Amino acid sequence: MSELRQITVSKTGVSKLAILALAIVFAAGLFVVGFDQGHIFSLVYGEQAFTDLYIHELTHDMRHAAGFPCH
Repeated sequence: MSELRQITVSKTGVSKLAILALAIVFAAGLFVVGFDQGHIFSLVYGEQAFTDLYIHELTHDMRHAAGFPCH
């Protein structure tokens, strides 16, 4: 009589690559919402980006809700 055996491998936990990717996304989002004063668009628009503050204006209310003072 033959006997069948089933082996189940359960892997619990989150991969280190996923944690690293989430940390990078979080840090970039934190910078954009909390600290960007034209730095990101200055790569394209130059000094004009520091006076226009496009991202600052788009994330203005979110900054205050998160506790970041901006003016």
